[in-house]
Amino acid sequence: MLAFTLALLFKIVMTASIVVAASVVVERSGPFIGALIAALPTAGGAAMIILALEHPPAFIANGAVGSIVSNAVCAVFTLTYAALAQRRGLPVSLGGALAVWLALAFASQYVPWTAATALLTNIVVFPLVVFAGRRFRVIGGTKGRVHLTARDLAWRASVVTFVVIVVTAASYSIGSFASGVFAFFPVAMSSFFVILHTRLGGPAAASTAAHVPAALFGLGLGLIAVHEMAVPFGVWWSYLAGLAFCVGWNALLWGLRQKRLKA
Repeated sequence: MLAFTLALLFKIVMTASIVVAASVVVERSGPFIGALIAALPTAGGAAMIILALEHPPAFIANGAVGSIVSNAVCAVFTLTYAALAQRRGLPVSLGGALAVWLALAFASQYVPWTAATALLTNIVVFPLVVFAGRRFRVIGGTKGRVHLTARDLAWRASVVTFVVIVVTAASYSIGSFASGVFAFFPVAMSSFFVILHTRLGGPAAASTAAHVPAALFGLGLGLIAVHEMAVPFGVWWSYLAGLAFCVGWNALLWGLRQKRLKA
């Protein structure tokens, strides 16, 4: 019982710390940087760390394939939310987007995925989503800043922590692929959209959501690194390499945007 309690406490503290830290950075940087941060593995990263503490490297490598598939599904999720948020309220916009994510995630369980087919899916899906979302990426929607309250941080950290704990606890029964898929259930992203939608309105929140897929592609590259490196080099080295891909890709997007703004 003591070991279980300590493990649960560790999951709560670690996940909440990651989510709160990301939220504070978003508050100080504005929604465009918020889109880049939303694409980073915050909740998913916390889940993967916990999974690595409880499962062998092979489980993590196989789970990464599910996460790569989930990454493409998350891109569709952001596009669905961006489209609905133009004219619909938060419940319909977010609820519709989550319904699409769940439908695609459950359907993915019936496909015999490999790392190659999962990566190919990302390569096909992301350009289409980025192109389709171009009309939602308005400049005015990326300038406003959202000031978070202690209550915002508390409920956001609580919701994300709950989902991470449920997914990691269920990993023993649902298997590595499904664990990888649901580790990247867009709970942190959803909570961010809730804050933006209620503070800045649907179109502004949609603009941020429409910026996310371009950054999210870097997460797919990072997950490929995790899949390839987890067994031969160790899980923690694979996580470090995966995070480097994510951060490096986002830095590239930020640099290109700065160059475009100065032109």
